[in-house]
Amino acid sequence: MTTQSNTPAGWYPDPQGAPQSLRWWDGSQWTEHTHAQNPAAQQPQAQAPQPQPQPQPHAVQRQVQQQAGIAPTAQGGGSLFTEPVLVVNQKAKLIELTNEYSVMDQNGNVLGSVTEIGQSSLKKALRFVSSVDQFMTHKLEIRDAYGQPQLVLTRPAKFMKSRVVVERPDGSPVGEIVQQNVIGKINFAMNVNGQQVGAIKAENWRAWNFAIVDHAEQEVARITKTWEGLAKTMFTTADNYVLQIHFQLPEPLLSLVVATALTVDTALKQDSRGLG
Repeated sequence: MTTQSNTPAGWYPDPQGAPQSLRWWDGSQWTEHTHAQNPAAQQPQAQAPQPQPQPQPHAVQRQVQQQAGIAPTAQGGGSLFTEPVLVVNQKAKLIELTNEYSVMDQNGNVLGSVTEIGQSSLKKALRFVSSVDQFMTHKLEIRDAYGQPQLVLTRPAKFMKSRVVVERPDGSPVGEIVQQNVIGKINFAMNVNGQQVGAIKAENWRAWNFAIVDHAEQEVARITKTWEGLAKTMFTTADNYVLQIHFQLPEPLLSLVVATALTVDTALKQDSRGLG
């Protein structure tokens, strides 16, 4: 049985056999090599990446259709880069020490996740006691449903304007998303090799919703922040967004657009005290 996956080679639970059976995955396909798993023995060399638990589909559909006002559209290819609608929901926490998000399609199927990486204990402590983390470097990893990295976003430490560097997992550059202003409606430029290929434009001064345009100022996508209710919004740090991509985009614009819903939150969330 073959499948397209970046899962590393190793012993994993056999999808074709008994619950306690292990089968060798060579990195691209299942082989004929199997053995029985001994519960008392050590864990397998590698743990099989598991998709994240899925939320209630009807809740996500309500978020997309009623809260974001997006009519149901045709299903895409089932990945972060082929679905026309991405639902980006931050995991609710009373105190935000690590940025974590789940990414789903319009029907609530998990497509991936976003997790902040490289945080030290000191940095977490500072985030707990102060608002100084808006001046710190933040690095987020966008992963597919099986935990494999797809994009890495780095927002270097900043004073006023944010800049987010988007890279592939191997370190090759995709582009940059650069904040253009600090007063009025917030705008970001999407740059590749020093050339602007698009922009993210806030539709009001509170920066709730954004239009994403290409180099010719044609709208290619839209970010809509969805309201989770007064109590939840006041007492947790959860932010939820819906990213709607109007049509299939070429690279690297597509990767930059996929990164935008995450970039906007990372760039502006830590400054919400000044924007609110």
